[in-house]
Amino acid sequence: MEGFLLSIPMAGSIVNALSVVVGSLIGLAVRSRLPMRYSNIAFQAIGLFTLYLGVQMASNTRNVLILIFSLVVGSILGEFLTLEERVNGAAEGLKRRLNVGESSFVEGFMTAFLLFCMGSMTILGAFEEGLGGYPRLLFAKSFLDGVSSIALSASLGVGVIFSAVPLFVYQGGLTLFAHALRALLSEAVVAEITAAGGIMLLGLGLSILEVKRLRVTNMLPSLLVAALLGLALLN
Repeated sequence: MEGFLLSIPMAGSIVNALSVVVGSLIGLAVRSRLPMRYSNIAFQAIGLFTLYLGVQMASNTRNVLILIFSLVVGSILGEFLTLEERVNGAAEGLKRRLNVGESSFVEGFMTAFLLFCMGSMTILGAFEEGLGGYPRLLFAKSFLDGVSSIALSASLGVGVIFSAVPLFVYQGGLTLFAHALRALLSEAVVAEITAAGGIMLLGLGLSILEVKRLRVTNMLPSLLVAALLGLALLN
């Protein structure tokens, strides 16, 4: 079985994307029967878990200066490129083309995408598969994302299901990136990328809990900056 799965390119990302689709369909099916108070408490639980995961990931940094510099430079770059406006605009365009009337479509799409893509298991799992290993981490992540997508789609609607597409592209891209640069990616570099993602997860958690709405999408270039600094200074 392992040999068969290893023969399928990006098997882990394929399974992960399918788990989000299946979980979202289940969440949409029970949405009308689920009292709002249950959806709200489930969503709050996801927000708290996101904060916990963000703290856990951020603590992986081995060089605080790299983490700070990556976040500041990456956020400025994302603001300059207006990433959040571009991504929100693309999601709104998709909503119009699909004739989706839900006001929460963009929020569901972006929340699910960021939650599923910013976790340490995304980076470590993609690297594990990209370096030729059996994608155990991505299969475990698939289960977690499938469960999370049930709660998210029940709360935020159909936008969650479409996050499976950028999830596959992003995670699959990381897998191919790791495969191409497998001789250069050390454990220390992975730790800095993971730490930067953890800080962004903290911002996402605050947004989910409606404590403070942060422009987390504009911070995404921080992952690239962290990777480049890690490669330059830690290898």
